[in-house]
Amino acid sequence: MKFILKQEGGFKSELPYGELHVSGDETKGFRPFQLLVASVAVCSGGVLQKVLEKKRLEIEDLSVKTEVKRNPDEANRVTDLHMHFVIKGQDLKNEVVEKSMELARKNCPMYQSVKDSIKITESYEIVS
Repeated sequence: MKFILKQEGGFKSELPYGELHVSGDETKGFRPFQLLVASVAVCSGGVLQKVLEKKRLEIEDLSVKTEVKRNPDEANRVTDLHMHFVIKGQDLKNEVVEKSMELARKNCPMYQSVKDSIKITESYEIVS
């Protein structure tokens, strides 16, 4: 990927889906920490969906809510990320969802990339 400085501030990149604007000023683009959190959450959710589908479970809806903690004394780095998965489907059992989340953690490249530098916790709820 190539990022080009924009005159009004921030950077942009041309990607197959479209233009991505990134800036420390959220009026000029997505903030880098937002993209980091989105990458981990969406990757984790997508891998979880695939794992559940391979187990032949029907998922009607899946969402991921995030909570982020940052340390202002260390360049405002992301220190903690909590992801809460809300899974809607029929006949979903806690035991199967928990094992599926374990598999998702092991197979999500974004989770694996940051797990040693960010404390990641997860929770879930099943709705029918």
